[in-house]
Amino acid sequence: MNKLLLGSAAIAGLLLASAPAQAQMELTIGGHTKNYVGWLDQDTVAGVGLAEERSFDMQRETELHFNGESTLDNGLTFGFQVEIEADVNDDANTIEESYIYLSGTWGRVNAGSENGAAYLLQVSAPSADSNIDGIRQYINPVIYGAVSPVTAAVAASWAAGVPASGTDADGFDYDNDLTGQSEKLTYLSPNFNGFQVGASYTFDTADAGSAGPVGTGFNTDDISAVAGDAWEVAGRYEGVMSNFGYALGAGYTVIDIEAPAVGTDDIEEWNVGLDVDAGPFGIGVVYTAGDNGAAAGEDVDTWVVGVDYTTGPFKFGASYLNQDDELGTSGVGTTDLETDRYTGGVIYTAGPGLSFRGSVSHIEHDITGGDADATSVLGGVQINF
Repeated sequence: MNKLLLGSAAIAGLLLASAPAQAQMELTIGGHTKNYVGWLDQDTVAGVGLAEERSFDMQRETELHFNGESTLDNGLTFGFQVEIEADVNDDANTIEESYIYLSGTWGRVNAGSENGAAYLLQVSAPSADSNIDGIRQYINPVIYGAVSPVTAAVAASWAAGVPASGTDADGFDYDNDLTGQSEKLTYLSPNFNGFQVGASYTFDTADAGSAGPVGTGFNTDDISAVAGDAWEVAGRYEGVMSNFGYALGAGYTVIDIEAPAVGTDDIEEWNVGLDVDAGPFGIGVVYTAGDNGAAAGEDVDTWVVGVDYTTGPFKFGASYLNQDDELGTSGVGTTDLETDRYTGGVIYTAGPGLSFRGSVSHIEHDITGGDADATSVLGGVQINF
């Protein structure tokens, strides 16, 4: 009986001792859901696969974010972040990001599956609707499949924007996240009077960031023509001059190609961006370029110009994107694929966490033997929680 009482007392003591430590960690759940309904008209090829596109349809993108954070008496902040794709699609219920972080007066370190410095410090241009024409494209109504006359070329160019995995298609956007959510270490400096720098090291770009079976061990190395480790550096400066607010940034990424085969080289990408705000008006321009690891011929250059105007709860915006993909010997063809996209729209913020969005977008693809256009009108509701 004495042993039982002593054991119960010990367990109770452990529980009481651990309770304050558990209470110090602040746990939060957040995320977003982006829901759209719209109309689409695009060029199609009769008799090839699907006869034509569906003119009226719905799309959405939903994520759940879990965060835990605590600060020690010495000022050191530590925590973790997990992001889950929640919609029923190829990414359903998968962990998109999972990492830990430490921060203090010396800066911040991220460790795990998270985007790198080139993306985290990248300057973006104003947009009509950031879900459609922003730095990342979350909603895309255009079908890049059997109904498109430039199926092979456009689809290949689109997928080539993510050489880290070779399977996911980012869309026609301009985010510099070649390493995606591969496992990496990132350092971000403190903000010195508006100036901040960062650097990332990715151990293996082909590592999607999910833990494999215990028996698999570390990732393999020196596999012919496979993307390996990567380095990223970036800088950003924000300031105010003569009532003009501005942000200027640049970044560079290089991915090592293991045991490169003939016709391949290291993958490189860089960006520079400027965004200026004057009262309710905003204007920005971004240029980004990469080579997709082709030693001969394949370069991708992207220009984006955006403007917006804010009055009360309304924001009106417009953007233009031009992407020139020199397919070269490593692409589907031996010619260029040029894409132009024009987008205009309005966002109404009804209250904290709730916005209504409407936009019109026209995209043109120009390639030898297969030009294609598409026009879409979309209306959406975004909820942040």
